[in-house]
Amino acid sequence: MMKRSTKWRLMAALLFGLTLALAPTMADARAGASISGFSSMGTRGLRSFDNNGAAPLSRSMTNPAPSPGLASPYPGGGSFFSRHPFLTGMFGGFLGSMLFGGGFFGHMFGGLFTLLIIGFLIFFVLRLLSGGVRGMGGGVPRSLGAAAAPTPQRYRGSDIIVSDADLNAFQSLHAAIQEAWGQGDLGQLRQLLTPEMLTYFSEELTKNSSQGVQNLVSNVSLVKADLTESWEEGDMQYATAHMRWTALDYTVRIGAPPSSPGALVSGDPRIPTEAEEVWTFVRGRGGHWLLSAIQQV
Repeated sequence: MMKRSTKWRLMAALLFGLTLALAPTMADARAGASISGFSSMGTRGLRSFDNNGAAPLSRSMTNPAPSPGLASPYPGGGSFFSRHPFLTGMFGGFLGSMLFGGGFFGHMFGGLFTLLIIGFLIFFVLRLLSGGVRGMGGGVPRSLGAAAAPTPQRYRGSDIIVSDADLNAFQSLHAAIQEAWGQGDLGQLRQLLTPEMLTYFSEELTKNSSQGVQNLVSNVSLVKADLTESWEEGDMQYATAHMRWTALDYTVRIGAPPSSPGALVSGDPRIPTEAEEVWTFVRGRGGHWLLSAIQQV
């Protein structure tokens, strides 16, 4: 019975190590996958990196906010290496040369380092399964009755209520953006998107043009639009809505006659498809709403 338990723990440890080793490969296979071809992108102000039930923003000009309640152990903020970029580069170069450098010594040190990591993982998992690990911090465990220290709340702007006219504006903006995208009209998109979002849309249009294809979107029908949150930050107002719609969404080869073989690259010009995304809009107080972020669901 003891031998079976030990073997099971060893297998679990090895499986854990293999999972970590293969994690980057599995993540790469999922990267960029979405219904419309876009990743989650844009800016949602102070709430850019809040968990709102949609995919986190993978492309954004907003810097991630530090986690509340996590103070830096070094005066001035940041870790030792983040405050000394020269040392970071030197240490990274040294480690990289050991792990990935060419020649005998590069392979030897890389192999030894890999074995050390795997050995540590096996030791850690075995200790964990046997109840030997008391806590990651190494200190005295907190008693069950001890109250957790209060976590300071990060400022997220002030919630506001948008009017029915604003909700109608979101629907009209959604339809206009879909139409302008299908026509590849950057001039029209410039009036509907924030400069950041215009950059992303322009990149996608350029990529399609360089590949000789065009994504056509027509017959857009908004099935459902639920406002999930709305707030203001100074003179800027934001609103996020869960959008679901149907449309004829297909890609054709530029310049090819519609009936010619190979003209249709993907999709179907006769069968509508359904899409679902979370859109965030922004405006200056009293101004027009613009699309500032898209998140996949």
